[in-house]
Amino acid sequence: MLSERQLQILESAKRSGRVMVDELSARFEVSVQTIRKDLNELCDARLLTRVHGGAILSSGVENVGYDARRVIAAEEKAAIGRAAADLIPNQASLFINIGTTTEAVAHQLLRHSGLMVITNNINVAIAMRPYPEVEVVIAGGVVRRSDGGIVGEAAVDFIRQFKVDFAVIGASAIDLDGSLLDFDYREVRVAQAIIGNARHVILAADSSKFERSAPVRIGHLDQVQTFVTDTAPPEIRAICAAADVRLVEAGPPAGARNGAATGEAVA
Repeated sequence: MLSERQLQILESAKRSGRVMVDELSARFEVSVQTIRKDLNELCDARLLTRVHGGAILSSGVENVGYDARRVIAAEEKAAIGRAAADLIPNQASLFINIGTTTEAVAHQLLRHSGLMVITNNINVAIAMRPYPEVEVVIAGGVVRRSDGGIVGEAAVDFIRQFKVDFAVIGASAIDLDGSLLDFDYREVRVAQAIIGNARHVILAADSSKFERSAPVRIGHLDQVQTFVTDTAPPEIRAICAAADVRLVEAGPPAGARNGAATGEAVA
């Protein structure tokens, strides 16, 4: 049986994907030790998974809502967006798939010129549409209500018509063995088509993805050329080194909660 406070904590996690000890302590006016006990009990019940400073929703079969994902690691995603956009030159063609981190990359690409962007992400298309220096091509298919992603065989067939310079892809979860994972097999088919039809694949994903699980396999880290994240665990560093994947660790801006931006590339 869960207490009323634990039920409210669980509801907060479902809305935002993550809850933090200090914020919960202030909200419920109880000690941090009490909140930690609540989180431990929710984790023992396999409803949440503990992470540094709090807990995340532990579901391995259902993703957090798109708007909620936008606020998870928002500073890290902004830094990743800047670092990934810096890797793409003007006058380039590229794919951008569905995801809040890939959307952050798209916003940073608005200062580029002469881009051709093919996307299955309605949010990216809306953000880029007003800019005359970006030609936006949107895939056809089924529009997923939860996040504006365009999925299905029609989208896969559309993507296969192109061979582009770059692809910017995301993942819902990354196993420490390098597996890239997602929740929707239809989106995975689109992501696999994107990987197969780009000359240079950039994976953009924040470090919270190492703490999550998802049931459908997109592929493996060794299939990308560059991985941009805020910080990578040793296992991922080793995979990148062995597979000759360029690892770019882009910390949040100076003064943000995880310290100053590094933007350093690790071979």
